[in-house]
Amino acid sequence: MISTPIRASGDDLRHDDEGEAARGPSGSQTLLRGLDVIEAVVAGPLNLAELADRLGLTRSTTHRLAANLVERRYLSVRPREGYSLGPKLLELGFIVQQQRELVPAARPHLEALAGLTENTVHLGVLDDDRALYLDKITGRRRIEISSRIGDRQPVTSTGLGKALILDMGETRWRSLYDLERASLGARQTPLEGWLLRMQDYARLGHAFDLEENEDRIRCVAAPIRDVTGQIVGAVSVSGAAQYMIDERLAVLADEVKAATQAISRELGWSVQPGSEPSRAPR
Repeated sequence: MISTPIRASGDDLRHDDEGEAARGPSGSQTLLRGLDVIEAVVAGPLNLAELADRLGLTRSTTHRLAANLVERRYLSVRPREGYSLGPKLLELGFIVQQQRELVPAARPHLEALAGLTENTVHLGVLDDDRALYLDKITGRRRIEISSRIGDRQPVTSTGLGKALILDMGETRWRSLYDLERASLGARQTPLEGWLLRMQDYARLGHAFDLEENEDRIRCVAAPIRDVTGQIVGAVSVSGAAQYMIDERLAVLADEVKAATQAISRELGWSVQPGSEPSRAPR
């Protein structure tokens, strides 16, 4: 059977190595070719010759693209079998599945929490050392929170981010703090004070943002756990500082934790009794 190249444009058709090296593919073209390689092996393993023929590229170009994808674990390669999909895609697929399950499971609880508190409610997950916002319900108070679904925010200054990393421990907290030092600058709380707060938050099971990420905005957040007890997401309630005084934050912490525990139960986690009581932030 004659295979049909995935792409039929002149740049992607087979040509001699010298001509390709002289011209050099653009960054977007390289990205598209890499995606073509992954899509080419979806139906099953291909050896180098078969893969090059499928793509309409030289063997040297195909080998270079495939080797980079193997290095990043998007492809696997085995003798006599050739290239196949790699474990990284399985990991990403599992994460996507978790996120798709998390949003519908959390949504009714987010809506109830927004109605109860009248503040803006966020749902987020950890994404490459950042807090990724998956859902948002705007509160009824006359204050606009600038966040958007799809935003990626620092973990060390946001309540949502801190809740996502509560289980990581001091070594990992320090590395995340150092990672975000340059981007946060003067807004970042001094390290020792921040570590003391994180230890406190980890004991209590919730975290605060005391105008650290955005001026005049405060929030409280708590983690969501899956059946294994691992933190897979977090919920935060945010509002204007004048409505989020310390005493109210302490009350809100219990309401947020009640919501995240309800979501966690839907994900299969058995909520442990005897959690620490909330107290005013410090």
